[in-house]
Amino acid sequence: MGFSQLLIQFVFRLTFGVALAMAITPPKHVSSGFYRVHLWVLMGLNTFAALAVYSQTEALAGVLTNWRIPLGLAIALGVLCYVGSVIWLYEKTDLGTAVIVLVATGALIAAAFATPWAGTKTSLGITLAMLDLGSSGLLMGVTLSAMFLGHWYLNTPTMELLPLKRLVILMACAIVARTFVSGTGLAMQATSAQPLDTVFWIFVTFRWLSGLLGTFTLSLMTWYTLKVPNTQSATGILYAGVILAFLGELTSLLLSVDYLYPL
Repeated sequence: MGFSQLLIQFVFRLTFGVALAMAITPPKHVSSGFYRVHLWVLMGLNTFAALAVYSQTEALAGVLTNWRIPLGLAIALGVLCYVGSVIWLYEKTDLGTAVIVLVATGALIAAAFATPWAGTKTSLGITLAMLDLGSSGLLMGVTLSAMFLGHWYLNTPTMELLPLKRLVILMACAIVARTFVSGTGLAMQATSAQPLDTVFWIFVTFRWLSGLLGTFTLSLMTWYTLKVPNTQSATGILYAGVILAFLGELTSLLLSVDYLYPL
């Protein structure tokens, strides 16, 4: 799988996680502009994904039997994000939340169809791959959304801290779930017949230190910073958390495409 194809998978996972994080963020505590602006961000990401899929049709046709489905879903997600931003402009919270849920669902389906891993040929591999998609997207999306929301507090300091605290708790839970999925995949890979060299273990170590241990440490630091409370410092910590989470998940994607199980 080429680097552009990894980015397509990355965008779909991130879209799922951000949309899910927005869907569970109560609009009665957060201004509608938060949802509108970040739906624009997702619209841009999925426009990029659609262009990337279209430009890689020959390469994708060789590894994916239904490559047209991710293309169609990327276009549909971009349109849905635009429609949702208009709905949130008029502060129709129930309908806006429904559109965000549709975006999250469509992104998860698109990510599933864009997964060409060898391990998905077995029922156990399929189950682990779906858990990998969900936990990876949740970790990246919640971390990024928490950082977005923390930045939003700098513009609207009168908002309650409950939504941000909820996202930080969910971030820690996502890291625990991600650790379980990655650990299971690593254990299964280590006991398989496929040889593992020194380079593999170097990348695995980096993936665990940055994407799991590092992000969990920063989630704890964010939680205790919010107890002060100091949203500006918490947002700065979350910036670092986003970087570590992205590095960890990109490394996981790079590792997983060459092995039987998600790492």
